[in-house]
Amino acid sequence: MAANDARASTTPLIEKRSIDYIPEAERHGRLLSQFTLWLGANLQITAIVTGALAVVLGGDVFWSLIGLLIGQLIGGGVMALHAAQGPKLGLPQMISSRVQFGVYGAAIPIVLVCLMYLGFTATGTVLSGQALGQLFGVSSSVGILIFASVIVLVTVLGYRVIHFIGRVASVIGVIAFVYLFSRLMGQADIGALLQIRHFSWSSFLLAVSLAASWQIAFGPYVADYSRYLPSSTSSVKTFLAAGAGSVIGAQVAMILGVFAAAMANGQFAGHEVAYIVGLSGTGATAALLYFSIAFGKVTISTLNSYGSFMCIATIISGFRGRLEVTRLQRLVFVLLIVGTATLIALLGQHSFLGAFKSFILFLLAFFTPWSAINLVDYYFITRERYDVPALADPNGRYGRWNPLGISVYVFGVLVQMPFIATKFYTGPLVSALGGVDISWIIGLVLPAALYYLCAKKWHGSVPDQLILPVEQDSVVPTKKSGASRAAARA
Repeated sequence: MAANDARASTTPLIEKRSIDYIPEAERHGRLLSQFTLWLGANLQITAIVTGALAVVLGGDVFWSLIGLLIGQLIGGGVMALHAAQGPKLGLPQMISSRVQFGVYGAAIPIVLVCLMYLGFTATGTVLSGQALGQLFGVSSSVGILIFASVIVLVTVLGYRVIHFIGRVASVIGVIAFVYLFSRLMGQADIGALLQIRHFSWSSFLLAVSLAASWQIAFGPYVADYSRYLPSSTSSVKTFLAAGAGSVIGAQVAMILGVFAAAMANGQFAGHEVAYIVGLSGTGATAALLYFSIAFGKVTISTLNSYGSFMCIATIISGFRGRLEVTRLQRLVFVLLIVGTATLIALLGQHSFLGAFKSFILFLLAFFTPWSAINLVDYYFITRERYDVPALADPNGRYGRWNPLGISVYVFGVLVQMPFIATKFYTGPLVSALGGVDISWIIGLVLPAALYYLCAKKWHGSVPDQLILPVEQDSVVPTKKSGASRAAARA
C-alpha cells in the first residue's frame, strides 16, 4: 500500500498514457476512488431527469421506484463486470473488443460508442448550461460554452484529475442530495404518493429499462477508469466498488427525480434544473445548488469526453498498428469531441427531455449485444487469457476481422428490432406486447447464449495465460511480465 501511495504521489498531473498498456510500475490508486468516482458521476441532474421520466411518461411512484431499482441492479452488474477487467488488462475497455471483433472489426461497435458519448455529453451540457446560466446571470447558451471549456481542461489533464474531481463531486453530491431530500420531505406527503399504486407492465418495464440502459451505457468505458489499479487488485472488490458507487448514486438521484416529477403536476418537463433548485427556495442556497448541479455534471461529462477520445484513438490506432497518441493529438481529439457535443447542445437545448428518453432507449439495441459478447468471451471463453501485444497487430492472433464476433453482434442488434419502442423506431411486435419495450432483455440474453455456444466450438487461438507487453521500464519485473518476455522470445 505504501508503494502504491508513493507511486501515485510521483505520477505526473497531466496523464502521459492514453490507450496503450499501463506498466505495473505506473499502477496506482485505491478501490475507494472507484466508488467515489461512480458515486459522484451519478449524483447529478441527468440521473434525476432519467428517474423523473418514469413518472412523466405515465408511471406511479411506488412501481417506478421498484422498477428503477431492478434496472439498476441488472445494468449495474453488467457495468461492474466490465470495470473488473481494467486492473487485469491495464487497457481501456474498447481495446479489448479487438479480441472478439478483430483489430479492424472492433471499429464497428466503437463508432457507435462515440455517438453515444456525443449524445450524453450534449444532453448533459444542456442541463449544465441552464445551471451556470442561472448561477452567473447569463443565458443558457453562454453557460453551455463555459461548461464546455471546463470539460476540455479536465479531459486533457486526464486520469488523476478525473478521479480527484470524482472524489470532490461525491462529497458535494451527498451534501446537496441530503439537503434536497430534507426539503422534499417537508413539502410533499411521501406516504400519500407511495399509496397510489396502479401497476402497468408497460410503465413498470419502462422504469426498468431507463435504469438498466443508464448503467449499461457506462460499460464501454468503465474499465478506462480502473486500468491504473495494480494488477493484483481483486476483481470481486473492483466489481463491488464500481458497481456499488454507480448503483447507489443513480438510484438516489432517480428517487429524487420520481418524487419531484410526482409533485410537479406537469411542470417538471422543460424546467428540470429550475424546478429542482426551486425546492430550496432562492438566494445563496439556490446559488449553491446551481453550482452543485454544474459541478456534478463535470464528472460525468468529462468521463464521456475522455471515453470518446479513447474510442477515436482506438479506431485510428487499429488501422495504424500503433497504440501511442501524442499530447497534441490528444488535445485535438478532445477539442473536436467537446466542440461537436457543444454544437449539438446549442442547437437542441430547447427539446431536451423527449429526445433524451428516445436516445438512451434506442442505444440499448447497440450496446447490450456488445456487452454480452465481451463479457461472455472474457469470463467464459478466454478466461482473462488475452494476448495484449497482439491487440495492436492486424496480422497477429486476433486478425483484422473476426467473423464470429461481428456476426453475433449484428444478430444481437437485428433480433431486438421487433421489440424496440422509441420515437426513432417502433418494432412490429411492440403493440402485441402492450407497448412494452423488452428489446434490451433480448439483446442481452440471446447474443450471450449464441456467442457462448459458437465460441466454444469455433473460437480462435487462446493463449495459455495472460500475455502482457515487455515492461522495460518496470522497477521490479512481475511474474506476468516475465511470462511476457518468454512469449516474446518464443
